[in-house]
Amino acid sequence: MKNIIPFLFLLSVSGTSLSQNSDVELLRDINLNRNKSLDPAFKFTSNSITPISIGVPSIVLAVGLIKKDSTIKNKGFYLVGTTVVSGIITSAMKFSIKRDRPFKTYPEIEKGSSGGGYSFPSGHTSSAFATATSLSIAFPKWYVIAPSLAWASGIGYSRMHLGVHYPSDVLVGAFVGAGSAFLSYKINKWLHHKKRK
Repeated sequence: MKNIIPFLFLLSVSGTSLSQNSDVELLRDINLNRNKSLDPAFKFTSNSITPISIGVPSIVLAVGLIKKDSTIKNKGFYLVGTTVVSGIITSAMKFSIKRDRPFKTYPEIEKGSSGGGYSFPSGHTSSAFATATSLSIAFPKWYVIAPSLAWASGIGYSRMHLGVHYPSDVLVGAFVGAGSAFLSYKINKWLHHKKRK
């Protein structure tokens, strides 16, 4: 755990200064050369984050409570916990790094969606990967894993397509989301082990 802090710091430094030129160039390629007829589809994808990242964990938890199934209920708590952990880490990083959105720094970037607050890391992407990874851990079946990760990847790409995030924002957001799922899984496992003792 203590090794993750320097790693996150190095990622944030690389995301904000060292690789800024390649970061901006890749974003320009994605945003300025995009097929604009796909903008509505990517806006829809981007806007699906709230109903899915809140709805899916809530439904799993509700099913567990209604059926009085402790296994499903615990999976629901795990999914909800992952969402909370991801949100806390993402917010802490946003307000400590304070990176401006790309369309503010580079006026040629076309903003195609709402993007308030700070840019690094991408909150949409971290929430999406937190949901997708925790679902994949809780229900390790290919028909859960494949669509979950495809959806999360689509969210990440949509944020660049719409000009509201740099590629490094999305990459670190995916890392934070997936990392939150694994961290929550380990904490959950430790708590259950302690409870059994």
